[in-house]
This record gives sequence, C-alpha cells and structure tokens, in this order.
Amino acid sequence: MTDAASFPRIILGSSSSYRKELLARLRLPFDVIAPDIDETALPAESPEATAMRLAEQKALAISALAPNALVIGSDQVATLDGIQIGKPGNHANALAQLQLMRGREVIFHTALCLLDSRPGARYPLQMENVQTAVSFRDLPDAELDAYLKIEQPYDCAGSARNEGLGIALISAIRGTDPTALTGLPLIALTAMLRQTGIPFFQN
Repeated sequence: MTDAASFPRIILGSSSSYRKELLARLRLPFDVIAPDIDETALPAESPEATAMRLAEQKALAISALAPNALVIGSDQVATLDGIQIGKPGNHANALAQLQLMRGREVIFHTALCLLDSRPGARYPLQMENVQTAVSFRDLPDAELDAYLKIEQPYDCAGSARNEGLGIALISAIRGTDPTALTGLPLIALTAMLRQTGIPFFQN
C-alpha cells in the first residue's frame, strides 16, 4: 500500500461497483463520487465519441465539486454493426440483446479520462479509448434465459458480466487490456497516473 500522504487526492467519478473494485486493485487510496450527468448519446454521434465525451464530462463534473485532485472518469459503449447497445434495464430487454448478439462480434469502447486539476499540472487532461472485440457463442434461447435469471446483468451494456458467469456466453475476446471490458482500463490508467507522478511500488 502506498502512503496516502505522498500524492494528491484521487477520486473515481462513477456509481459503478465494477469500476470501484477494479480501481481497488491498484492499492491506492481513493474516494468515490457519482457524477450527475445526462448519458444520452447525441444525434449522429459515433460510439467512440459518445464514450469519450461522457468519460470527460464525468471527470469535469466531479472536478467542479472537488478541485485540486486527480479525477477518473470512464464510460463504456457497446456496439453491434456500429449501432450502440445500451444497458438493458430488465430481463426482456437483456434477452433481446443476447439473442441479437449470439454468434456475432460486439465491439466495446471503454473511454478513460484522467483530469488533474492541481495548479500547474503537467498533464491536466489525459484521455484514451480502449476497444475490445467480444465474440458471443450461438446459444439457444433457453440457455440465454437461464443465464439472465442467475446473474441478472441488467446494468451491463451487452447483458453479460464477463467477470462472472457471463464468460460462458463468450467464445473469444480480443483486446489490449483485459480490465477494459469490465469497465475501467487499468493498463491505460496506470500509465496516466505515472505521468502525474503517482508511485506504485516503493519501500
């Protein structure tokens, strides 16, 4: 564990328990504040642009409440044939999503923003979009329905929790960061934090 006094306050701007669990892996002290923003995609906005815009808006919203801190914002947009797939919200919508995606490849855009609002910050704004391609198995309706009743992933874009039983729905994952699919790309984040001077390993 790194000494909390050795670097500035870190804030995760998110209401996601998945992102909180991922950030905890880095063993850095951090606070969590849920941003209050409209997450609706803009007309004719590309999936990547939506994810990047919302990640930045989340960080900016929290920074306005808590200045002089490192604020992390992240957003994920899933797409099938370029069409955005949102969070299902309920069982019927989730089943329809899984039926649409079975036997096909879905692209997940996970955008990350690190906002350093300290005076004289060398890197005040860092952003990156990490793409992950996920191939879904061609499974029958009965299996898809049974999965949803077990895990109830109604708050997940794509209706499957890859960190849980949802991995059984997937035949392949292609990407550069295994944590991106869960919602917070830690490889990109650690690189950004290093740029701000955050130490990860010290005696």
